[in-house]
Amino acid sequence: MDRIVAAQVFVAIHERGSMAAAANALGMSRPMVSRYLAEMEAWAGARLLHRTTRSVGLTAAGAETLTHCEQLLAAAQAVPAVADVDLDEPHGLLRVACSQSMGQCLLMPALADYMTRYPRTSVELQVSNDSVDLVRERIDLAIRITDRLPPQLIARRLGACESVLVASPAYLRRHGQPQSVESLAGHNCLIYTHFGSDQWNFTLGGRTVGVRVGGKLRANDPGVLLQAALEGAGIALQPLHAASPWLAMGRLVALLPHCPPRALGVHAVYASRRTMSASLRTLLDHLTRWFAPPDVRQGRQSAASLHPELAADSV
Repeated sequence: MDRIVAAQVFVAIHERGSMAAAANALGMSRPMVSRYLAEMEAWAGARLLHRTTRSVGLTAAGAETLTHCEQLLAAAQAVPAVADVDLDEPHGLLRVACSQSMGQCLLMPALADYMTRYPRTSVELQVSNDSVDLVRERIDLAIRITDRLPPQLIARRLGACESVLVASPAYLRRHGQPQSVESLAGHNCLIYTHFGSDQWNFTLGGRTVGVRVGGKLRANDPGVLLQAALEGAGIALQPLHAASPWLAMGRLVALLPHCPPRALGVHAVYASRRTMSASLRTLLDHLTRWFAPPDVRQGRQSAASLHPELAADSV
């Protein structure tokens, strides 16, 4: 197992006061935290914690090991900063995570442009519809479409992901078009299980309207649901960037245009601001410009030059 991650786990247990709290802070399972703690104790050759049902405390060996772990983590964080500090010539590998549709439709052109602009950089793209553990997977940056971000992570909002309600002409010939969001309850809706909810939210007259939907097909991959909609299997809620080509060809029809689905935020998420490498900083700035609406880019650049705090990231 990775000893640097084991050190992070040990420090987190001490700082958070319990293994459960450390697991939550690091985005790990409780068994994984236990495994890393056992690895750290085997490495140290001593028991590091006094554990009770209510709390944990450092042993004498644990207190000494904690100091060494904090020094180890500080040194590990300093390595990329020493190697990559020049914002004009960033270099090195960046590990980036995103969903499949985001990677194919939106992110890959931005990354290609970034690597052209900074030829000494390279990117390893990890594509998954699940939220990856940034620390355990050593991900420098994750692009997430959500309005619910874990509090321990740092995020920069890049923009909004617009969605659209779609169905094939064949489905609509058989079942008719829904005339209101409430009427969706009587249709076969294709459910994306990753969000963990059967409620679809729409914007109507400046307010959010939610409706419970159901159907015969559920999947954890929006691409599968898009294909199902193309085959006439039902109504799907899709990212606009994924559905647009099919809408242009007439293979899909946009529904309820007067009541659009609620947009979700597109966020660049990373684990720490400390000793951020030049490559990560320049990639964040590049993506911020890339995803900005065309009429906002010039104004944002001017505002940032006058007020640098406007470009700050949020927790």
